[in-house]
Amino acid sequence: MPQKHKVVVTRQLIDEAQKLLESVPGLNIVQWPTEQPADRKWLLENAKGASGILLMLSDICDEELIKAAGDSLKVIASFSVGTDHVDRDALKKRGIRLGYTPTCLTDAVADLTIMLILMAQRRGGEAISKVQTGQWPKMPWSPLLMTGPQIRGSTIGFLGFGRIGQATLKRLLPFGISRVVYLTSEPGQLVKEDHFGLIKGAAIPIEPAKDWEQLACESDVLIVGCALTRSTKHLISTNFLSRMKKLSVLVNIARGPVVDTDALVAALDKGEIFGAGLDVIENEPNILANHPILKQPRCVLVPHIGSATIETREQMATESVKNLLAGLKGEPMVNEVEL
Repeated sequence: MPQKHKVVVTRQLIDEAQKLLESVPGLNIVQWPTEQPADRKWLLENAKGASGILLMLSDICDEELIKAAGDSLKVIASFSVGTDHVDRDALKKRGIRLGYTPTCLTDAVADLTIMLILMAQRRGGEAISKVQTGQWPKMPWSPLLMTGPQIRGSTIGFLGFGRIGQATLKRLLPFGISRVVYLTSEPGQLVKEDHFGLIKGAAIPIEPAKDWEQLACESDVLIVGCALTRSTKHLISTNFLSRMKKLSVLVNIARGPVVDTDALVAALDKGEIFGAGLDVIENEPNILANHPILKQPRCVLVPHIGSATIETREQMATESVKNLLAGLKGEPMVNEVEL
């Protein structure tokens, strides 16, 4: 890296990643000074002349930012698995590379998915609320008190069946699920990658759905794990939810706008589905205490914590720096988006 490169980093990083970044000679590091989201005006002003930008999921990389950086910009390194906050077409047009961190958060998100499934089926959020609000003494035991569907024997549906979905399946198999049906961008087609050797020779049927209607009708647990695109935005809406089983639960660990929140609230109100477990939601993090979804006792919502293990966040930070440096040097990244 003979010439001095300016890099912009939109957050303070975990120590190991920060040390790696600062250990590289020939870098002019311009870094947002806190762990709070970077100010957009600050980012646009400081992007000028940058060779690389390391940004977070909350930072929008669009034409405005790319133009502000100018012709020197070589690489965007995103501290995320999702890249819907990045204008890929604009990067491709200018030959700017894009790094991301899809593999290091697989286990953490899969673990959280299991938690959300169980919380939704067993009414965990509702049960905790009963205790915290002092209602437990007013709940005499009865045979159906706080009951919900059991995971054993369930048909598990996956909307999107990549690495995280398959890691979730790996965790689900010991629960005694009966069947898996999945839908990818190629309906009816077998998934291309068997990441953990689970699919070939599986003890239970693991089959592609021919369309979303089949996925909706047959799933006892529906796990949303697809990318957010024009075709997947609000794919889970009134029509889809109305075809689901009354004892089914919906779990979203992908992106909020894949699920139409108004339609989900209505479906829960009408009893069209049993419950929901959400790590993501439309318009997050602007979810206030009076939001309609929070009035749904059988919906568990957590604040986008899928990757929130210490080990995972450390690995994501380090990998983001490595992707940034590789982009500056013209070397292979740990993980790069094919634009």
